[in-house]
Amino acid sequence: MSKITPMLSQYHRIKKEHKEAILFFRVGDFYETFYEDAVTASKVLNITLTSREHGKGNKIPLAGIPYHALDRYVTRLIKAGYKVAICDQLEDAALAKGIVKRDITEVITPGTVLRPSLLKEKENNYLIAIIPDNLSVVSANRALGQEKKFGLAAVDLSTGEFLVSEIEHKDLREEINRFAPSEIILPNSANEDFLSFRNFHITKKEDYHFDFNLAYEKLLNHFKTASLAGFGCEEMRTGISAAGAILAYLEENQKTALNHIYKISPYTPSGYLLLDQATKVNLEITSKIRGEGEEGTLLSILDQTKTPLGARKLRGWLLAPLLNLNVLKNRQEATYELIKSTDLRNNLTSTLSQIQDLERLCARISCGRANARDIKALENSVDVIPQVINLLEKSSSVRLNEIKNNLFDFSDLVNLIDKSIVDSPPLSLTEGGIIKEGYDVNLDELRNLMRSGKEWIAKLQEGERKKTGIQSLKVGFNNVFGYYIEVTKPNLHLVPAHYVRKQTIANGERFITPELKEYESKVLGAEEKIKRREYELFLTIRDEIGKEIKKILQSAAGIAELDVFNSLAIVAVENNYVRPIIDEGDEIRIIEGRHPVVEKTIERGTFVPNDSLLDNQENQIIILTGPNMAGKSTYLRQIALIVIMAQIGSFVPAKEARIGLVDRIFTRIGASDDLAKGVSTFLAEMQETANILNNATTKSLVLLDEIGRGTSTFDGLSIAWAVTEFLHHRLCCKTLFATHYHELTELSRELLRVKNYNVTVKEWGDEIIFLRKVVSGGSDQSYGIQVARLAGLPKEVIERAKEILANLEADELTPTNLPKLARGSHAPTPELAKQLTLFIPAEHPILEELRKLELEKMTPLEALNKLEELKRKINK
Repeated sequence: MSKITPMLSQYHRIKKEHKEAILFFRVGDFYETFYEDAVTASKVLNITLTSREHGKGNKIPLAGIPYHALDRYVTRLIKAGYKVAICDQLEDAALAKGIVKRDITEVITPGTVLRPSLLKEKENNYLIAIIPDNLSVVSANRALGQEKKFGLAAVDLSTGEFLVSEIEHKDLREEINRFAPSEIILPNSANEDFLSFRNFHITKKEDYHFDFNLAYEKLLNHFKTASLAGFGCEEMRTGISAAGAILAYLEENQKTALNHIYKISPYTPSGYLLLDQATKVNLEITSKIRGEGEEGTLLSILDQTKTPLGARKLRGWLLAPLLNLNVLKNRQEATYELIKSTDLRNNLTSTLSQIQDLERLCARISCGRANARDIKALENSVDVIPQVINLLEKSSSVRLNEIKNNLFDFSDLVNLIDKSIVDSPPLSLTEGGIIKEGYDVNLDELRNLMRSGKEWIAKLQEGERKKTGIQSLKVGFNNVFGYYIEVTKPNLHLVPAHYVRKQTIANGERFITPELKEYESKVLGAEEKIKRREYELFLTIRDEIGKEIKKILQSAAGIAELDVFNSLAIVAVENNYVRPIIDEGDEIRIIEGRHPVVEKTIERGTFVPNDSLLDNQENQIIILTGPNMAGKSTYLRQIALIVIMAQIGSFVPAKEARIGLVDRIFTRIGASDDLAKGVSTFLAEMQETANILNNATTKSLVLLDEIGRGTSTFDGLSIAWAVTEFLHHRLCCKTLFATHYHELTELSRELLRVKNYNVTVKEWGDEIIFLRKVVSGGSDQSYGIQVARLAGLPKEVIERAKEILANLEADELTPTNLPKLARGSHAPTPELAKQLTLFIPAEHPILEELRKLELEKMTPLEALNKLEELKRKINK
């Protein structure tokens, strides 16, 4: 190290503390990378890899980027999965004595980004910390009965949201999926097996970061409180350990205050309708099963929000519908008030459209990342909040009034920004052009000096022409030589002795004078002073705004919720939705329900609505039969989507609806596999089914679209039959089961709470017409051959299939004319847990003896004697 330059020595010292990151090292107008970082950066960023001689035969790899292009290149590295450390110059190189002071000003990871280019506008960017139950600090608390819980903390640095919880091991997977974190922090000793279901960006930290006492103190110091009781999480020991670790990680990376994280909110998963990953995918709530983007999802239908913060709020509600009846009714009331008043709705829409992303603006201001354009965006956004307050003045809704009372008037802040920051400021903070005239006396004086330069130059030029008699003499300026006096060749003999030759040009020479040099020093010094003064003033203004961050964020939370209510009202009016009755009962009753997405993708008015009735008394399980393409899957999904909409407080697509709150929705729909992990389509289907049978409760809603189709007919049908019995006898949860196994309709004769429904079709010769209407009763065929013909199978194949089907159907019944699969089914008893057999059992020996007797050929007396003899055998 003693043989390298002071700057490289400085680089090595800083790099040693950030070995895991790509280090961008500020040198003048560039950020440089060295050694292995340079090789990596050149490949990922497609920039030139050069080298610099250092000692005899020693070359250091080098790759740099212009300082003003930092955001663009950092974005590409983060998206490629790298961690980036930014090392800036902490002093002016011109004023530095010796080596320029440098240090890390920011460490950027996937979970700690603030740059808009790295963030999805309508989605949160969560960083979460997890303490597995095998960690020593948790094991020490086993006496508290928490050994089966995980501490979980989640933060969105870009908005300031901070959540903490303690999660049961069985619920952890789905909770992680709900957050969809960009990065997960784990203790070094943690086993990562529980995260193997998805590829996450994992950051390991030493176990001591998760120590409860250290974490608790970290949180108290940050929030400046005596305890965490005021936040409602004082008793969450494992949760606090995770929360303290995540806050320490943010402070370590950001190197700045985190004032926008002003509260921590505890929550429990039991307060929400839980949706596992398979259900969210199958119902296409926020993303399509296939393809990119939100188009064609439930979110795309409901999202008429006008602000990014409102869009994120709506997304969060859809992924975590509520079980709190009072909150839901308050949401309904707020939406209903906006539905009733077209003027209020339209005025709110117009006003909300003027509000930009207040949450992320506050985060950048708090962390010292905001530029002047961010400040102007904040000004324009908070300036319309008084208009929102006025619009809600006459509201009768409890929730709308609560929102109104938490909105603040920021007139003083607006005035400060308006009089200090120019209307269209530049992106750079160090090149001037930010502060308005008249805001600062010292700045105005420096600017006047700069402006008087042209007048001074004109006077100097005129004076020198008179003194020298050179009429073509002119005073000019360039960035290389500064100010100069230019004289053409024919006039060089007239140049005074005190002119100092500066540069020779093609048609003459350039000179300087002591007077001009003095002026140059004065003017150029003023320019640098202007830039420094403007930057100082901007930082002061930004700090002043930072004092109002908490109030701005409180207002932003209300604006976001108001935006969601307005969006739900717009959608309800446009699509003729109704207000559902929600209660704690077990009934789901929907009159003329519609699929909210499908009805928007077909010709208006052509969607066929259908009724639905599910409860835990008489209509617990619906066996739904009918051909492919008839609409069974649409029917199942629309019921689930209506329930979700009702449990976020939305109106729903139906004529009438009563929704008893549902605690979980499970789906087993479609085919999927994970061949890389050795999971076949059928195994994946069985895993999803097992998840349902192991976790559903009497308050759950289960949607099954085929079970057992991935194996042989008898095996599959056996499983489907047994699963239905288990749902009926053991779980008693509301279930919709769409199937092509028509044999399952026989269950309605054996099980009290099973009902048959089918999706009707009209036959016209070999043609079928899909009527899309769900009616009572089972279907006796699937019309699979007709659908195959529609798909274009060769005529020869279709005709042969008909022959084979006829042969199979001829042997459908047992010799006693009972459905083969109904045999063995009986009323609910403990023995029903036994596996159903599809094979006809051997008859009892006594029954065989009776057949051999041929009693109908005997006289009554002979028959009586034979029966007595048989009775003695039975008694033995």
